[in-house]
Amino acid sequence: MATVNIYLTFNGNCEEAFNFYKSVLGGEFPYIGRYKDMPSEGMPPVPESDKEKIMHVSLPISKETVLMGSDSSEAFGKATVAGNNFSISISAGSKDEADKLFRGLSAGGKVTMPMGDAFWGAYFGMFKDKFGINWMVNFDQREQK
Repeated sequence: MATVNIYLTFNGNCEEAFNFYKSVLGGEFPYIGRYKDMPSEGMPPVPESDKEKIMHVSLPISKETVLMGSDSSEAFGKATVAGNNFSISISAGSKDEADKLFRGLSAGGKVTMPMGDAFWGAYFGMFKDKFGINWMVNFDQREQK
């Protein structure tokens, strides 16, 4: 069964924001990655000004809820504007469920990243639905092995 979480996007202050959230909500970051840590193969080059920015961070809030986030990067063409700086992230229980959710929710919308294998070991895709809401669909294939 799928779980739903919020994914926040910042304009360079993601680390500051998540350290604040952690100070209030508690917990630890199981992962914090920077744009400089991404593999370069098949990816656009990351400008020097973006290399220390946060590519992904997660902060578990409860057993069911994880707050996730990143900084926007000019290399990936997404400007952060208040109002478009969040996505709904669905973690699917299988690859088939991920495909079904992606197809259904993206119908009539705009796919920004088709479902495919991601360098972090997941099956992943992104889109904006027909109502203008940003979504991410993720199936962590590593957990199934």
